[in-house]
Amino acid sequence: MKFGISYSTPFFGVDPEKLARFARDAEDFGFESLYLPEHVALHPGAKIGTMELDPALPYGDPLECLAFVAATTRRILLGTGVLLLPYHHPVVLAKRLATLDVLSGGRLRLLTVGVGALPGEAAAAGVDFATRGRRADEAIDVLRLLWADGADGVGFAGEFFRFDDVVSFPKPVGGRTLPIHVGGSSAAAARRAGRRGDGYFPGGRLTSDERRHQAGLARAAAAEAGRDPAALQHTRWGSIEMSEVDAEALAGQGVDRVVVSPSTADPAGQRDQMAAFAERFALEPAG
Repeated sequence: MKFGISYSTPFFGVDPEKLARFARDAEDFGFESLYLPEHVALHPGAKIGTMELDPALPYGDPLECLAFVAATTRRILLGTGVLLLPYHHPVVLAKRLATLDVLSGGRLRLLTVGVGALPGEAAAAGVDFATRGRRADEAIDVLRLLWADGADGVGFAGEFFRFDDVVSFPKPVGGRTLPIHVGGSSAAAARRAGRRGDGYFPGGRLTSDERRHQAGLARAAAAEAGRDPAALQHTRWGSIEMSEVDAEALAGQGVDRVVVSPSTADPAGQRDQMAAFAERFALEPAG
């Protein structure tokens, strides 16, 4: 099993020295990957479930932050948890993501996308909230099309995106499309992961029965789409205080990767928690 770590900008802030230190510590302690979250815009009264979000939370742009992290690290893989795909135009996003992958030496390998849960955020981005799932499906198709195409240009005619003879360079490192993982707590997200994703990253508020059901939905959707269900990576949120027994239980459920986050915003406390986790699971920095 692999272990990633999340830097929660809304609670840890976007101070460059703290972010750089956190990323270097995570790399030095042997974490496989570093994830950042996204909210494009908040508003007073915004809620996810019953949890109200302070509109002043400093959600840094995850791709800008990951570019900064890439410049201050050498090996750690870069991820989003999650990038709100319907609120980005995929033609623009394809270039941004490929550029970040090139500049990081091919480390943008854990791009995880979601559709968002705040109608006000969708409205601020000019997106009909009811269409965000279909927009995300099209956007994934557009991203892969642009990354895979050569210099002759490619066209697309969908419900939301239409273009002809578009060429997009640079390409991701190795000339291949970037892996796209799908995050979310809904059955629709699980099916999207199976049909279009390279991995599934369910939300953290699901019950055990819901998790089992949605993992099954993702595998079934992959099989129905003629894809290999066994190739679908399964990532889960976990506690930085988790035990080896906890990890073994997750591995037994087919989990490939666990992403944890420090429970404190204090840099010294974060470092102590990372060090204890690394020692508990005998993490070693990648070569």
